[in-house]
Order: sequence, then C-alpha cells, then structure tokens
Amino acid sequence: MRQKTRTDTQGPGFANHRNTGRYVSLLFGLALAPLIASADVGGATTVATGLANPRGIAFAPNGALYVAEAGKGGPGPCIPSPPNPTVKRCYGETGALTQILPDGALKRIVTGLPSLALPDGTAEGGIADVSFFGMTAFVTLGIGGDPAARAGLGGKGHLLGKLLRVTPAGKYQVVSDVAALEARLNPAGGNVDSNPQGAFALPGRTIVADAGANALFLVPAYGRGRLFTVLPKLPGLPPFPAGREPVPTSVVEGPDGALYVGQLTSFPFWAGTASVLRISSDGGSIETYASGFTAIVDLAFDAGGALYVLEIARGQSAPFPPPNPGLGAGRLKRKCPGADPTVLLDGLTYAAGVAIGPDGAAYVTNFGTSPTNGEVLRLPVAPCP
Repeated sequence: MRQKTRTDTQGPGFANHRNTGRYVSLLFGLALAPLIASADVGGATTVATGLANPRGIAFAPNGALYVAEAGKGGPGPCIPSPPNPTVKRCYGETGALTQILPDGALKRIVTGLPSLALPDGTAEGGIADVSFFGMTAFVTLGIGGDPAARAGLGGKGHLLGKLLRVTPAGKYQVVSDVAALEARLNPAGGNVDSNPQGAFALPGRTIVADAGANALFLVPAYGRGRLFTVLPKLPGLPPFPAGREPVPTSVVEGPDGALYVGQLTSFPFWAGTASVLRISSDGGSIETYASGFTAIVDLAFDAGGALYVLEIARGQSAPFPPPNPGLGAGRLKRKCPGADPTVLLDGLTYAAGVAIGPDGAAYVTNFGTSPTNGEVLRLPVAPCP
C-alpha cells in the first residue's frame, strides 16, 4: 500500500489575498446540519464512534488503525477564529492520537494534545493527520493563521503548527516547527498563514502539506526543515478573477514514486474545480494528474494503484454569491488507472480522512466536526477492473 504507511525499517471574511489556512477552518466551522438531514452511507459499516473531531487516519505496518482526534478545545485562553474574528476558538488539551481496536474500542495512545475549538466544540486547530514510517508515527498539528498567536495560549499551545514523532509507547518529540518555516520563508507571499495538514513519512524525511502556506515543506528525520515546493495559483473564477488559492490538504506517495497532492481550493469552493497534482520526488516538476473534484481533504492509494479521493463538500455553483450558502455532503471517489473517477460513497458529513486497510477496504473518518460522535466507517471495495 502506498498511502500513509511505510514499512521500511530505516530510522526516521475573505480578501483576495493569501489567507488559505482560513479556508480549511471555514469548511470545518460552517454549520451545515440543516442542509444534511442524514448521511446515506450505503454499503459502509461503522467500526468506531465516540471520537472528538476525527481527522486523519492511517494503518500502522502491523495492521493497527490510528485516528487523529483534533479534540474539542477547552476553557481557554481564546483567540479569534480565522473565518470569523468575532467568534473565539478556545484552547484545551483534549486532542489525541487514538488506536481503533478490532472490537471498535478506542485506545488513546497519546492524550493531552493541544486543541482549539469553537463554542460548539468544532475543532479549528489541533492534531490533523498521522503517517507511519515503520511503527513510528508522524503527526501534524494545525493552527490556521499566524503562528505568533501561539504565544498567548500557554500550556502545550506551542505545539500547534508543528510536526511530532510518536513512538508506539506514546512518547512524542517535536521534529520541526512547520509554522515557523512559513513565518520565516513565507514562500507564497502575502500574510503569514500556516496550517499544517497532510503528512507523508518517507525514508529520512516527511513531506508536510501546509494549507495556509500554499506549500509543501520537507522535514528531515534530524535537522532543519526546508521548502519542498510552492503550489501554483489556480485559474481565476468569480469573485477572484486574478486567480484562486490552491490550498494543499493532503499528500501521498504514488506507485511511481512521485508525490500526489490534493487541493481544497479557496472560497467559495466552486464544484468541480479542485484537482490532484503529481509532483516529482525532488519537487522539481508539478503537473495535474486528475481534475474535476471538489474540496479535496485526503488521498490514498491502494495496492493496485487506484487513487481514492475524499471530498469534504459537494461545492457551490455560479453565479457569485451562490444562491444557497450550503456546501452539501461529502463523497469518496476512486480513480482506477486509466479510468475516470467514480463515486464509491456519498452522503458523508464532514469526512476528513481516508485510508486503505490490509483487507483492501476503505476506511473513512466521518462527522469530523463532532466533539463527541465522530466515527470511522469501513467500505468494502472490489478491485479495479
């Protein structure tokens, strides 16, 4: 499987300017319950529930399933929410890296990770993704915005925006301050804005997709991180005719050794305008691998080379402003080699992560904005024709 697990044993309000970390927060922060009466997840079964804002998901080489729980914030201190500065997101140490046991029980391997959440418990900062290299887990912690905001949080707030290395016993250490890289380099220009999301661990390095920076950063096993590549702006559409932000949310290695990156795109999340990019292993070339997607939040490859694309929303249609403020339900799609993408699962509610299990089934985190009722779904899938 070439998704978020490596079995190698080597050691380890919107202005028209860059403000992309806010777009991820916007999608997770909008209240869409009235628009999604129920989730039709036909063919899928629930294998775990009771998760707090579940986001990224990955299998360890031993077959164990892990989920990043962004947590539900806490009593504070509080800082402004990027999508709406009049609303506060408050700090608490409620995030966790959690193992899903075969009977669906939750075994929290790491607890007390920093979390930022809205008054309703929707997380807008905290652990976002997990990727394995051997049995060592690498996890990102998103923040969304200028990392200078960490200074007023206290506690473990300084961990937000960083990449951590986690042992099987649950001990962790900071590998790199990804948000500080954005603050120092600001490779895409504009406002300083960092929101580390997807990660993929490789021999001697981890590639991190920073949705705020519009860039990928390379973090070596030991030593200082550096810029890997900056994603190009997307063609303009109303109300931003000069160009839209790509907003990278996910990164995986493909069967050809190249990296594949999913784009959320920027507000207003026009339907069918997101794509998956193929980036050479050295970051030197970028091309479009597949297009026509909407609001991509995660990617995974299966053993046969099929690409799974998770969309968090159905997207909106022109003209601007859209006639309906809602974004609709999410979907899991699959692109078999040489074929067009097809929908495998529809009616998802703030799905945030996808992984392919040793059994060949697709596992998806659902209800990713629920502080108490997040879940993991399992969908059996037949091999590509």
